[in-house]
Amino acid sequence: MSLAFSTARSNPRSADVVGIGVFADGPVPRGVGLNRASLATLGFEGKVGQIALVPSTGALVVAVGLGDRAAVSASTLRTAAAGLARAASKRMHLATSLADTEGVDARSASQAVAEGLVLGSYKYADLKADRGQSKLEQVTLTTSAATLAATDAGAQRGATIAEAVTFARTLANTPPSHLTARQLAEKAIEIGATNGLDVTVYDEHALAELGCGGMLGVNKGSVEPPRLVKVHYVPRGASRGHVGLVGKGVMYDSGGISLKPSDGMHVMMKMDMSGAAIVLATMSVLKALRVKTEVTAYLCCTDNMPSGSAMKLGDVLTIRNGKTVEIHNTDAEGRLVLADGLSLAVEDGVEAMCDIATLTGAVVGALGQKIAGVMSNSDSWVGQVLAASERADEKLWRLPLPPEYRKLLYSLVADMKNIGGPYGGALTAGLFLQEFVGDVPWAHLDIAGTMNADGDDGWLSRGATAFGVRTFVELVERFESPKPAKGR
Repeated sequence: MSLAFSTARSNPRSADVVGIGVFADGPVPRGVGLNRASLATLGFEGKVGQIALVPSTGALVVAVGLGDRAAVSASTLRTAAAGLARAASKRMHLATSLADTEGVDARSASQAVAEGLVLGSYKYADLKADRGQSKLEQVTLTTSAATLAATDAGAQRGATIAEAVTFARTLANTPPSHLTARQLAEKAIEIGATNGLDVTVYDEHALAELGCGGMLGVNKGSVEPPRLVKVHYVPRGASRGHVGLVGKGVMYDSGGISLKPSDGMHVMMKMDMSGAAIVLATMSVLKALRVKTEVTAYLCCTDNMPSGSAMKLGDVLTIRNGKTVEIHNTDAEGRLVLADGLSLAVEDGVEAMCDIATLTGAVVGALGQKIAGVMSNSDSWVGQVLAASERADEKLWRLPLPPEYRKLLYSLVADMKNIGGPYGGALTAGLFLQEFVGDVPWAHLDIAGTMNADGDDGWLSRGATAFGVRTFVELVERFESPKPAKGR
């Protein structure tokens, strides 16, 4: 469900809920109707995202915590707005002054508020008899006359980006019985037709002609055929270069012959296609945001299943770029499909590229569920990626690609094997992928830890997070061609 955003100088009469930001220090806005001592009796201290429902004879008043006044930021407002969205979910028309907060410029503030409201309203309930969706439909952002235009522009941008995030979340939350590689390819075609994108779908026969042995090897155990989807965006007056985005789209990952244990993580393997969902969602908004960078995306979509025909340990696959890989673990499959996608991106002449994947359990052990890992062959390129993630409030931490670990991928019979030793699994996965990027500046985002939220938390809603969409939008919008990386 989309939210309709508008701006006004005061609360409209039709608003049935009013959200007011309250700092942890200083005076309480008069519109709240309670002083700080009275709010304290409700357990409200003004912490970021904290909510207090204030009794009122008219519209419901919601006090929203903004934390310390001196530390307010767009991130603060995004988190606060998400909490407000959940508190207002039973009402239809929200008016809020959150975007008119001193300390954050109007455009940035309204973008963050719009993002928070859309993302906080999200819930995946498509397959429930009682959908239980938020009833909120309309949002009015109140601000001064001088900032109405900037507030409106920021809100529309924020809503556009956040709707892309919710699209990716829905794809990742959808059960594998309801979303196959073929169906995701069909969705990409629909998205392309309405958003100025050129979409090419490669089926299993085309993949064989291309020599995409990684994709075909992983797919061998499945009755569902694979699809590699190429999505191309060329803006009018393209002026910022050419970026490649590669997304892991393992629609369901059983582990193959190296079968995963039947536990909670296995259930979440419907989300192993989050990378492809994130990339497709990013592509869907480039035209609306008037991005001037040419972007080519590759969605590498297949199941990884066990069967009599499945890929076996000891098999050797030939990747698109001609390198051979000996399989030592069929559950290290994501890097195999990405290898084909990265190889194709290099051939298409991108100036820089990123891949994004729910790739390793090792990165979860290293960084937990709040921070994703990023590895790169280029300091200048990864600097742009980190700056974009900072603006998007999606936390990344750079991990090394130690060349001395490359020997862990040594194979007696092939150019490399698909896993290293028992330690440093995120790093050896990155080193594996580096074999397929040549001298193109490249960054690898491992989002295995951040793909899912165990509960509502700020702008994160329980379930798939679509972590990475907003970072990628920021990245391609401000792209600057980096220097070539040192090839292997």
